[in-house]
Amino acid sequence: MFLPQYTYRSTILLLLLAAGCEFGSESNAGPDAETRKPHGDGPLAVACTTGQVGDLVKNLGGSHVTVTTLMGPGVDPHLYRGTLADSQSLNQADVVFYNGLHLEGRLADSLESLASRKPVFAVTEQIAKHSPELLRKAQEFDGNYDPHVWFDVALWSRCGDSVTERLIELDPQHAEDYRENSQSYQKKLKELDARCRAELSQIPPEQRLMVTAHDAFGYLGRAYDIDVRGLQGISTADEVDLATVKELVDLLVSRKVKAVFVESSVPPKTIQSLIQGCAARGHAVVEGGELFSDALGPADSPAAEYVGMVGHNIDTIVKALK
Repeated sequence: MFLPQYTYRSTILLLLLAAGCEFGSESNAGPDAETRKPHGDGPLAVACTTGQVGDLVKNLGGSHVTVTTLMGPGVDPHLYRGTLADSQSLNQADVVFYNGLHLEGRLADSLESLASRKPVFAVTEQIAKHSPELLRKAQEFDGNYDPHVWFDVALWSRCGDSVTERLIELDPQHAEDYRENSQSYQKKLKELDARCRAELSQIPPEQRLMVTAHDAFGYLGRAYDIDVRGLQGISTADEVDLATVKELVDLLVSRKVKAVFVESSVPPKTIQSLIQGCAARGHAVVEGGELFSDALGPADSPAAEYVGMVGHNIDTIVKALK
């Protein structure tokens, strides 16, 4: 398997979670596991793994949720190591939302262990269960689905539908508010999807080659007609091999593409091998800018929210390749 082995810190997290609850899983914890209601008054305490998931829940939950996000800006979820603070956040939460599709690596085992005690949901679960044809399957990801669904805005909107349904199940007295929040946010996502399509279409067809550190943007490429290539595979735990570097250099040179992109959650040194390889072939390639892939941007930036993150990426891609 590509997934990193347990580390000392993630092992401690598993032990702490086991001490706080009975082991179970989202799929075998019993018939009432998914609909068990949290107790207590006030907003739902929600723990989310990634910034994208946390932002989705905030927009759909509004004033009826308080969200704690485990993974901050610049954090790579593929290689993430759980902390003692994560253990506390997860145990204190009324409900936990995570991306799923193996994005969170071994941390997903810990999350599923909580399901015998409280609701734990993958935001991609309904797509995987009922519309798997909408997901990308990658052989280099051990045949699993590509988890980076948020780069197809319309597909991420479907994840929002699933979250809304779950919030209504858990907190039916505020169902109408959740539905109104969903309608408002879905309108923003529809506008964002149209913006992506319009702006990326401005790039000349021969220049629509987007090379990044790892294969995180496949859904963006499929949705908006961009040829997307990554030095590493779906997971950043994959190794970069010389054959891939040579293949990408050949593509960049033959198509006279001007730029490649670094990612906020991946060290930029791997991209330098492409720039140097193209230079040796007499073709100048520059860093086209930093894209936010597996994590949102800094708290004081527009990219700290999903809509702003996607907007930043689109602006950066168009400016570098047009």
